[in-house]
Amino acid sequence: MKEIRLHGRGGQGVVKASQLVVKAVVAGNYYGQFIPFFGVERKGSPVFGYLRISGHEIRRKMQVYDPDILVIMDDSLITMPETYDGLKQGGSIIINTTKSLEELNVPEQTGSVAAVDATGISEKLFGKNIPNTAVLGAFAKVSGLVDKDLLFDEIEKTFGAKNREAANIAYDQVKLIKE
Repeated sequence: MKEIRLHGRGGQGVVKASQLVVKAVVAGNYYGQFIPFFGVERKGSPVFGYLRISGHEIRRKMQVYDPDILVIMDDSLITMPETYDGLKQGGSIIINTTKSLEELNVPEQTGSVAAVDATGISEKLFGKNIPNTAVLGAFAKVSGLVDKDLLFDEIEKTFGAKNREAANIAYDQVKLIKE
């Protein structure tokens, strides 16, 4: 089982992105679970999500305290101590950013860090910062936990062809900045 914690801000699509991953994982005959966590429910406030993907039934029904992967949809959240909390030794980070590795101040135990400018992609295609589908494109490529075609089909079914395009662009543009 892989445990993933997602960090974003209200309005960036953390919840919907996670739901799309679960749908794609289940369509691929795996098990998926998403548990959202809302603090102050307003646009722009920090939002967390806990995602599990497994080849076996998932019985655990709690927050993810020690994630294998962190997905960060807003790089302004890296200054919050809880963003990097609990990342497993050798764990991966997938982040929406144009910052350098040094600016991200990732913890020592981090294995790989993948960066994509999902904000730039979404602003170009939609005229606003809704990075979720672009981040999902990066997640599909870097994690290998979800079938790209199944996920991109779910994205298109839910949000339309332009969002699939955002995911495709991010899939092609994501870069490992730490291996």
